[in-house]
Amino acid sequence: MTFALENHNMKIEKYRNTKWFDWIVNASSWAIGGSLIKEKTELLYWQLKKWREGTFNNDHYEPFYTTYFNLDTDFYTAKKIMDIGCGPRGSLEWATMAAECIGLDPLSDDYLKMGADKHRMKYINSCSEAIPFEDNYFDVVTSFNSLDHVDDLNQSIVELIRVLKPNGLFLFIADIHEKPTITEPSAFSWDIMEKFKQDFIILDENHYEGHQLYTSIRNGIPFDHSNIEKRYGVLTAKLQLRESRNTNSKLRV
Repeated sequence: MTFALENHNMKIEKYRNTKWFDWIVNASSWAIGGSLIKEKTELLYWQLKKWREGTFNNDHYEPFYTTYFNLDTDFYTAKKIMDIGCGPRGSLEWATMAAECIGLDPLSDDYLKMGADKHRMKYINSCSEAIPFEDNYFDVVTSFNSLDHVDDLNQSIVELIRVLKPNGLFLFIADIHEKPTITEPSAFSWDIMEKFKQDFIILDENHYEGHQLYTSIRNGIPFDHSNIEKRYGVLTAKLQLRESRNTNSKLRV
């Protein structure tokens, strides 16, 4: 089931990462408006996946929250977790031992209509630039393939720091590409980690070849930085928030 799911995802991604797709989206953005077309394109992407798959599968998430980052399920016992840009699959459905599982996504209301209303985790319809939770609320914040989708990267980082408890963990997985797209306006390079060093201790960081996020990680091919060819890569990082942190977005470059 997981193999078939990945094959479907790879086919969809193959078309989304083409020049003609970018041309259509950019032309539509000019005609309709960037913010609206971004939302509609993201929603269409998930609707297409829903049509292809029927019921969304989420079995692949648990190993990336646990084994991959050298954590076990016991670590999450009684903890509050938030997944930024969670999507509709139920990324935190595995975490039944946690005190609270929050999926934050500006399309959450649409996801509920696609079957997410049956999930145990709670979906919050909100962007990451203004997270509707109090300071120091979460023990763990995650972003798996979502930070390049936000409109304001610096403000999103400020907000995730604000709601994360001191010594809390931030688990980060991202596509690396320097060319912004309509759905990924905050494209960034490997130096994205510089934005976190002031506030976080970087416990682990890895760079991989490829643009199929989870498949690239499983393949485990280290990114060859000596090869200057422009191409996608995948970055993963496990970070721990320092006791003293900075929440001023103007200080981030």
